[in-house]
Amino acid sequence: MSPPAKKATPRKTTAQQSGAARKAAAPGATKAATKVTKAAKAAKVTKVTKVTKAKKSTPPRSATSSAKKARSAAKSVRSRGGAPIADRLGSPRSGVLITGGGSGIGRATALALAEVGRPVAIWDINSEGAEETAKLCAAAGVATDWTAIDVADSVAVGKAVPEAARALGNIGGFVHGAGVAGPMSVDYIDDDLWDSVLNVNVRAAVMIARALIGPFADAGPGSAMVLISSIEGLVGSSMLTAYCASKSSVLGAMRSIGHRMASDGVRVNAVCPGAVATPMLLPALEIPGYRQSIEERTPLGRISMPEEIARPIRFLLSDEASFITGTHLVIDGGMTSITAI
Repeated sequence: MSPPAKKATPRKTTAQQSGAARKAAAPGATKAATKVTKAAKAAKVTKVTKVTKAKKSTPPRSATSSAKKARSAAKSVRSRGGAPIADRLGSPRSGVLITGGGSGIGRATALALAEVGRPVAIWDINSEGAEETAKLCAAAGVATDWTAIDVADSVAVGKAVPEAARALGNIGGFVHGAGVAGPMSVDYIDDDLWDSVLNVNVRAAVMIARALIGPFADAGPGSAMVLISSIEGLVGSSMLTAYCASKSSVLGAMRSIGHRMASDGVRVNAVCPGAVATPMLLPALEIPGYRQSIEERTPLGRISMPEEIARPIRFLLSDEASFITGTHLVIDGGMTSITAI
């Protein structure tokens, strides 16, 4: 069975959100001066200089260094609406609930979201890890909330979701990063291990998604979910029977939930990471030869860092991915393009 439930006790770290309005002053239009020469008068011809509109004015070559810096900044990549990349990745501004946020990909995702101004609620069974992540995100100036919770406990989840929404103001994003590996082949797997892996990896994702239907509607347009699957959801691994089953199920659940919630304007996607340097994988990486084996079978020749999974998740949660739903993104350095883990 799943671990005993811990009472959900969200703790607010900060209630302030960052976000400063950017204003750009446009230079005023210059007035044209008309010069009439004596010869022109005689010929009854008047010569008039062109009046230049403000938006087309060109700074003089003697522009100050500050003006040069302003022109350089204007060259930054912008959307058709003119918003900087950070603003686009941080839109919508609704809060995001992250399970498994106390470490690994969950923590990296929380920090990536805080970096672009999105409030975050951190859930983890490890209270110290959840609180530490919340503090790190609060340092970025966003509203944060953390809760020590067993996500397999549906009763605790039902109570914690509205509390997190109140703490952040709203919730319009969800990342299911909580996961259990349960390394065991079918020869020795037992009921408790099977239930534990499936309850945390799949059941919790569905139950939390159900609990978020109301808060997403309240948050307004742009709400989105990202469920963390794995390349083991696409390929088999003899020692990860329950894990492979759970991560495949995450993809099926994602497609079903995405189909249902599209009518509400909610997008639902998944990511399938390969080998990532997280606390879950680190014990295996200490086995002699294991890291080298992974690196040799990865075209990019290395194991990824959590931040390299977090950034694509941030993208999928943003308005930048406004027409992407019901699909999965493989982030494995090319491993499954040629082999399996």
